Amino acid sequence: MKFNQDTITALCLLVVCGVVFADTFRMDPAMFGQMPATLWPRMILAPLALLSVLLLVNAQRAEAGDTPCKSLSEWFSYYKNPIVCFFLFFLFLITMPIMGMLLGGLAYVFLTLSFLGGWSRAKLIQHALVTLICVVGMWLIFTQALGVFLPEGILLRVY
Repeated sequence: MKFNQDTITALCLLVVCGVVFADTFRMDPAMFGQMPATLWPRMILAPLALLSVLLLVNAQRAEAGDTPCKSLSEWFSYYKNPIVCFFLFFLFLITMPIMGMLLGGLAYVFLTLSFLGGWSRAKLIQHALVTLICVVGMWLIFTQALGVFLPEGILLRVY
C-alpha cells in the first residue's frame, strides 16, 4: 500500500465514518412513530464512506511523486477555490445569529457561485436566480412543509 497524502486522508475519513456510524447505534429511538434520528447521519455517512473508498483506490493507482505543489505559494494558488469557499462558509456560520438562515444562505450561495462561476453581468443574474430558487425553495420546504424552525437572526424575523 502506498502512503501518500490522499491515502492518509481516505483512511482518516473511513475511520471517522466508522466511528460516527457506530455512534449512531447509541441514539435514542424517535417518539411517536417519527423517522429515526439515525436516518440522516447514516444517509450522509454512506456516500462519504463510498467516496473515501474511491479516494483510497484512486490514491493507490496514482503515480509515485505525483504532487501538484512544490512550495507554499503554489499550494495556496492550487487550493484557492476550496480555501475561499471554506472561508465564505465560516463567515456564513459566524453571521448566522445576525442574518439568520434565509438571508445568510442567500448571501453565502450567491457569493460562492459568483466566486466560482465568474463576475460578469449575465453570470451574476444567473447566480441570483439560482440562489433565489434554491435557497428560498429549500427554506420553504423546511419551514412550511416540514415545520422545521430554522435560525432567523435579528435582521429578519419570520416567526
